[in-house]
Amino acid sequence: MALRKLETNNGRDVPHPSSQNMASVITHGIVAATVTAVWPSPGRVRGLYLVAGAVSILPDADVIGFFFGIPYQSIFGHRGITHSLLFAVLIGVLTAAVLKAGAKDRVRPVSMSLFLAIVTASHGLLDALTNGGLGVAFFGPFDPTRYFFPWTPIQVSPIGIEAFFSSWGAAVLISEALWVWIPCAAVLAVTRRLGRSDNG
Repeated sequence: MALRKLETNNGRDVPHPSSQNMASVITHGIVAATVTAVWPSPGRVRGLYLVAGAVSILPDADVIGFFFGIPYQSIFGHRGITHSLLFAVLIGVLTAAVLKAGAKDRVRPVSMSLFLAIVTASHGLLDALTNGGLGVAFFGPFDPTRYFFPWTPIQVSPIGIEAFFSSWGAAVLISEALWVWIPCAAVLAVTRRLGRSDNG
């Protein structure tokens, strides 16, 4: 599936920070849990699901830039460099190194780095499937171009607790349940079924 470039937010004005969008934290966590469940064990680490959940939402730390006046369309703005593939790789490698230092021989560094990089990158991939906001700077900082996938079925989620508990938030949850939660549940069911078949 080819990426769709987004240079100017489809000709619209860049929205005010109070209306910025993303996939919801809940859904990023569900995807992280699904990847963790089906990934061949990268090592025996206590709280691996929590670690995966944390790195899956880490890219949205960039929203703090709104409070410092960083423009949304900046490479350091929302869906900018922290949503890039490079950032995902760096987080994967660094987090795996920390886990390796704490768990010693119980962590396989290469497998753990790849696993955590994929979980972190899943954040930007989900955001590129949403139908609002600016696109994702997958190739930042080398290329600031924002991208969406050609197919964007997921209703974007508002940033902010108050906005989330609204009719908009309800629409987001319904959309994410249809396009993300149910497929994740299907993946888990199939994986479990295959696992049982392999065991006899």
